[in-house]
Amino acid sequence: MRPTRVGVIGGGLAGVAAALALADASIDVTLLERRPHLGGLTTSIERDGLSFDNGQHVFLGCCTAYQAFIERIGATEQVYLQSRLNMPVLTPGGTVSSISRSRLPAPLHLVSSLARYRFLSIKERALLVRAVLALRRLDLSDPSLDTMTFGDWLRQHGQSQRAIDRLWNLIIQPTLNLGANQSSLALAAMVFRVGFLEQSNGADVGWSVVPLTTLHGSNALRTLHQAGAEVLLNTSASSVTPQPNGGFTVHVDGEVLAFDALIVATAPKVAETLGVLNSELHLAERLGTSPIVNIHFVLDRRVTDLAMVACLDSPIEFLFDRSDACGLASGQCLVISLSAADKYIGVGTSELAPLFFEALCELFPRARDAKLLASVVTREHAATFRASPGIETLRPSTTTPVPGLFLAGAWCNMGWPATMEGAVRSGNEAAVGVLNLLSGSGSTDALHRERAKT
Repeated sequence: MRPTRVGVIGGGLAGVAAALALADASIDVTLLERRPHLGGLTTSIERDGLSFDNGQHVFLGCCTAYQAFIERIGATEQVYLQSRLNMPVLTPGGTVSSISRSRLPAPLHLVSSLARYRFLSIKERALLVRAVLALRRLDLSDPSLDTMTFGDWLRQHGQSQRAIDRLWNLIIQPTLNLGANQSSLALAAMVFRVGFLEQSNGADVGWSVVPLTTLHGSNALRTLHQAGAEVLLNTSASSVTPQPNGGFTVHVDGEVLAFDALIVATAPKVAETLGVLNSELHLAERLGTSPIVNIHFVLDRRVTDLAMVACLDSPIEFLFDRSDACGLASGQCLVISLSAADKYIGVGTSELAPLFFEALCELFPRARDAKLLASVVTREHAATFRASPGIETLRPSTTTPVPGLFLAGAWCNMGWPATMEGAVRSGNEAAVGVLNLLSGSGSTDALHRERAKT
């Protein structure tokens, strides 16, 4: 009997996680990726010998599946995770406060920080308790949570628009890639419950200390090869055809590949093009998109010692020091991360760079004495699906009506927003589905145990 062969289309985090889980289960797996590297939307570009990530991707302490993935690809030394949440918040006038945690158990770990949070009035700080207690009482499985915006819910629970802008949005906008007044209560409530209210280390922030093409690309490629997976880069699938007697054929650059089971881990629009989604449902269009813009400034000197800072009363939302990661020998590389960046996605670099450099100087006056060596703008027009009310009823599961065909990607409904954690979880889930289908593999129980840990 010939060995079972499984195909994975798409080399982003979801596809890599799925392929690696299958390879670890001794399945013959082939991963197809149209780009020359793995990593999908988590990637980097090279300019004048420096590396600039296409987006400032972060993970949280609650992202257990992603952290297990990083460990599996041998990259734990290439990420940084705070030992305890500390997010400085800065305004152009020099006022600084922070969102941080103590050693107390959740949710008491945030009480001291929020009681001293300088950007809310005493009354607004006191009213936070009402919303936090209400969040803890929500049933995250209640479908009605997906019918209203988080902003409307917050106002119903005593939160002013000022409190939403100066506290709640600092968390929701970068996490959901949409502001509280537009985002689904279901996803927003999940973020706060899992990240902030259920475990004290849930919101500790982590990020890559190397270029993303190294973290997710090179490490994943090496690990997949070591695990015995076949990886075909620069390989574009054009269509998927289910076979009458089971299995699938995939048309790839003029040839046809045959697989017994298939995981399609692409963007929804690509999945529609391949024919694995019902085109009449127009799912990709209905899921929508939300963009992210990053502006990278290379300076001839250091202008701040902060590794990460959130900003208020400024067009800058978040700023990160990426000097070491980009390969800078001296000076400083700062990246401005703009989530839900609809107003900036179509603006040219010649306009964005001076606007945000002036904003940078207002936050860090030392930048006025620095020489701007380079400014690089990276844009992701379809960085995530649009996390507005009703989105959860649209997101598909990893299982499809076609036997042997599975989906993966952060847009699949794993109960998580469009994050690296959601992508990895979807890949793991799709791999579980394949192993359940392939009875006798002997590895399904082991993978289920591993999935239970995450």
